[in-house]
Amino acid sequence: MGMSSKASQKKKIGVIGAGSFGTAVANILAQKEEVILYARNVDLVEKINNTRWHKDAAIHPNITGTSDLSYIASQCEILFPVIPSSAFREVMKQLAPYLRPYHILIHGTKGLDISTADGNSTDSSKILTRDNVRTMSEVIRDESVVIRVGCLAGPNLARELTDHQPAATVIASHFNEVIELGQKYLRNDRFQVYGNSDLIGIELAGVLKNIIAIAAGALSGLGLGENAKGLLISRGMIETIYLGRALGGKTESFLGLAGVGDLVTTCNSSLSRNFTVGFRLAKGEPLEDIISSMDEVAEGVNTVKIVHKLARQYKVKALITQTLHRVLFEGMSVKDGLQYLMKYPLNVDIAFLKNLQ
Repeated sequence: MGMSSKASQKKKIGVIGAGSFGTAVANILAQKEEVILYARNVDLVEKINNTRWHKDAAIHPNITGTSDLSYIASQCEILFPVIPSSAFREVMKQLAPYLRPYHILIHGTKGLDISTADGNSTDSSKILTRDNVRTMSEVIRDESVVIRVGCLAGPNLARELTDHQPAATVIASHFNEVIELGQKYLRNDRFQVYGNSDLIGIELAGVLKNIIAIAAGALSGLGLGENAKGLLISRGMIETIYLGRALGGKTESFLGLAGVGDLVTTCNSSLSRNFTVGFRLAKGEPLEDIISSMDEVAEGVNTVKIVHKLARQYKVKALITQTLHRVLFEGMSVKDGLQYLMKYPLNVDIAFLKNLQ
């Protein structure tokens, strides 16, 4: 195909994953461009295309649903994968044959991927290091020829975006071009887009905050007030920074919109799935029941499992993560977990501030 015919054919923008956030991103992009929205389920695609309604939201007229990965890759140079981390690598493997070095991928997934030789991430005897644990941008690079990758992070509650409430997001990438394109297509009167070059740090900020969000939900579920939550968020912020730095992020990334901004939002929102998990746990529901009744994944549950191991491996004191691990997977009650956290004498160590210019 010659350049002239390619140039004359206007490219669309693709969103891979029709969950609530993927759908919200597609609707924002559709205000400026033609958008193709991928969902694996053919019936769901038909519903999107025929009813123009999905995830309690109207589907913008500029959006077309598809269940064909080769089609979305051929029609779009910029793709936004927004799929749960547990399915991310598998979808990237399916998509990879259709990807070329000219594609740009900006993901919106706040989770981690385990790549151990046997694929078993739950065996607690296995040592996890940063080499086994991949952020989503690393999975994209592992599985495809794509070089220009980025990440969408920040306090982006899908319901509020759908309702056109004012919000902002961070696009992180090592490539200015990726940030500029993301800003060009996503920014509008109600949605501000900031750039950041610390891709790994921004990804980790979005991942780690989900742990603290579960704890915040548990606090609310126990009927505790704003003072306790303020304590949790400030201690959670510090824990997140130490963990994030051990895993390769920069301190500054955790102090911005994608870090503390997202943390405060999620810890105060009953719209957050991770918050909901903590809230329902505190009300006495078993974890299995909570997970099976949710129509979308709460990434924080798996994140606790992974980060608990990483904290041990890198000798980071991560009390909230460790206590949540006991509550989620070792039979400790929410109440006992909280009492343990409150009794633990902790001097709030903010030595990391010395390293900031």
